[in-house]
Amino acid sequence: MAKTQDLKRRIRSIGNTMQLTRAMKMVAAAKLRRAQDHMMRARPFAHKTLQVLRSLAARANPELNPLLSVHGDKRTEIVVLTGDKGLCGGFNSHIIRTAESYMREHDERTFTLTPIGKRGGEYFRRHGFDITQSYADVFRDVDFPLAAGIAQVLIDAYVNEKVDEIYLVYNEFKSAIQAKPIVQRLLPVEPIEVAKDETADDYLYEPEPQQLFAKLLPYYVEVLVFQALLESVAAEHAARMTAMEAATKNAGELIESLTLTMNRVRQASITTEIIEVVSGAEALG
Repeated sequence: MAKTQDLKRRIRSIGNTMQLTRAMKMVAAAKLRRAQDHMMRARPFAHKTLQVLRSLAARANPELNPLLSVHGDKRTEIVVLTGDKGLCGGFNSHIIRTAESYMREHDERTFTLTPIGKRGGEYFRRHGFDITQSYADVFRDVDFPLAAGIAQVLIDAYVNEKVDEIYLVYNEFKSAIQAKPIVQRLLPVEPIEVAKDETADDYLYEPEPQQLFAKLLPYYVEVLVFQALLESVAAEHAARMTAMEAATKNAGELIESLTLTMNRVRQASITTEIIEVVSGAEALG
């Protein structure tokens, strides 16, 4: 009987956990709908901005703006976007592995890190990486001023030649069940490749190129950082929803298995008691 009581207690505990995971799935689904809507509205503008500025970088004189000039590739800053919380499957571990893989493939460079999100910051700090600055609790309310502030810190580091390159590493949202780790160069602006039979003719600028680039290029960095934040938020909510759905399903299957085991134990106990009663009656007779 004691074993039956233990099974009942375990089933009740798993049932409570299943209620929690089901509630977390519903919360994540609601947050995903909002985050996906914001991300999808911003994505076309971010992609077009990237396309135009890369085209401009292929044609313009790099001396017109510091963000167009190439310093080299020895000192690289990596901005790694992870989540602030766990319980989201492999969301955080995938992006951390992507960043580490990129650093191993380019071990001739000197890397510094800017983790955005508690999980990444804790991991890289614990493993002794060189962290220049970190951001936590930024995904509760992602807006453009937040992205602009982060972008300005990165721009200052590049303009002051503290780093030669800056890369973004984040999860690009694909669907509710899929996200793709992305390594994207932020600075210097990566020019598009011009075919050999084409000429990269420069544009006609109004107002003057220096004045135009002084506005456009920082805004380009801000837009890309903002889009990366939105993509990461949507991907995290999708990963958490999927993970909680799987956890709820596993809990249900475990309850079914334990219930079957408990019924078998109860049946065996009843059968044993019946045999004892019958044997006792026969002995008295």
